[in-house]
Amino acid sequence: MADTETETVLPSEPQSRHVVYCGVCSLPPEYCEFGGTVKKCQDWLQKNHADMYDRLWSEDALAAATSTLSLDAQKRAEKDAHKKALKAEAAEQKHLQQIAESKVTIKRVERNKRKFVTTVTGLEAFGLENKKVAKDLGKKFATGASVTKVPSGGEEIVVQGDVSEEIEEFLLEKYKVIPEDNIELVEDKKKKGAGAGG
Repeated sequence: MADTETETVLPSEPQSRHVVYCGVCSLPPEYCEFGGTVKKCQDWLQKNHADMYDRLWSEDALAAATSTLSLDAQKRAEKDAHKKALKAEAAEQKHLQQIAESKVTIKRVERNKRKFVTTVTGLEAFGLENKKVAKDLGKKFATGASVTKVPSGGEEIVVQGDVSEEIEEFLLEKYKVIPEDNIELVEDKKKKGAGAGG
């Protein structure tokens, strides 16, 4: 009789859990240290989930985690943590430098008499997906927009119509990760008489 009573006390359906995912590296905060952006992750966690930050990264939590280690292991852990921090900082500096040097090129290309397409290249350097941006551009300008491969090995977005200045405004408004100085407008005119043989 006792066995049947305990069975009825248990919940009949599994209970769901609320899991917090880091806004920087998208891992659960307990695993951010393996993501390579520890400092940014810690700042995000402290701002958005202060109680969880205190539980994971406060001085007391860190001291408790290392207290069970031997002195040699504690020294190694400190050394490893320092190396990881330096490595993450160097990677972040390299990424910021790459972004500063990268250019988004918006080119107006003449196809036939008074027919134009606009191409956009260089978005990958800013962590943007060409297919997603092409879809956004197609919706915004109610026109065809596709991603094509270029001979140099990269990809470009081809948008039907002469919308180069509008695309620049749209990119600056929607994708704040692109600095205004890193956008370059180019006009590519078709050479006259190139098709004539003489």
